[in-house]
Amino acid sequence: MKNIKHFLDLIKKSQHIVISTHIHPDADGIGSQIALCMALKSLKKDAYCVNEEKLLDRYSYLDNNNYLLSFNEYQKKCSKIIPDLTIIVDTNHIARIGPNLEKIAAKSKDFIFIDHHPCPKEVAAIHLIDTKMAATGELVAVLLEKLGVAYNKDLALPLYTAILIDTNCFRYPNVTFHTHKIVSDLMQSGVAPASAYNSIYGTKKIHHMKLLGQILSQAETNKDESVAWITLTEEMIKKNNSDIEDTHSFINHLLILDNVKVSCMFRETGKFIKVSLRSTGTTDVGTMAQALGGGGHDHSAATIIEGGLEDVIKNTIRKIEIMLK
Repeated sequence: MKNIKHFLDLIKKSQHIVISTHIHPDADGIGSQIALCMALKSLKKDAYCVNEEKLLDRYSYLDNNNYLLSFNEYQKKCSKIIPDLTIIVDTNHIARIGPNLEKIAAKSKDFIFIDHHPCPKEVAAIHLIDTKMAATGELVAVLLEKLGVAYNKDLALPLYTAILIDTNCFRYPNVTFHTHKIVSDLMQSGVAPASAYNSIYGTKKIHHMKLLGQILSQAETNKDESVAWITLTEEMIKKNNSDIEDTHSFINHLLILDNVKVSCMFRETGKFIKVSLRSTGTTDVGTMAQALGGGGHDHSAATIIEGGLEDVIKNTIRKIEIMLK
């Protein structure tokens, strides 16, 4: 893997280190930054996990030491300190970390991306980007080995959860023997798969089940069933007293359909429609999302399109069918 030596050199010469991730972070971003923070603290570094907002309650069990701070909390502690290094995990776009964290990164003496999403070759040339990794958590696990940091249960759980989430429970084709080897090491450190799964997926309320049932009952496919989709309106979320965070995995239920090549979820958000795309075969939805103005991985991607729900669905499905041909 390229640039590991550069990363190790940065860690060696840096003392005050800020670790951040993208806004509205998922468990891969959160788990990766928490595990990396714990590892750096074990090396006697002044490491801080800092995001624009406070950690959502649903993820608090990943941060038993309360390392993750909001920007405001960090400012109260370290407003006069210029970071030696800012590490940004699970994204390679500086604008995705939020305006306040952008300012921290800008004044930091160095910064580096640690990520597995596709990016321009110029970005990959000077940062730690490996698109072959199934999750950013997998890449962080490799880096911890290079740093000589041993796993313990507190460190292993956020890493395991990061990999679990970003592989859709190990269902995507980019999961390799290397992924499972790391998972094996994490389990040896005390992670219990059933407990880890239930903590991230198994803490739902009855209104979540009702919303999921309503959405799946209205699922549709195109004529040859190669494309399947579900629709989620703001009214449906409000009526069922649900959180947007609870809906991210809904699209995965479509992947078990026979003949499906691309699964879509259209979620209404103001005057825009969030279009999520998934696949489990050889279809590259990352490229499709890029063609639609977004981006992502080969098997998990998204875009945001302005317009009415009905028109966006009709036009997007038509374009996906054209791309499949």
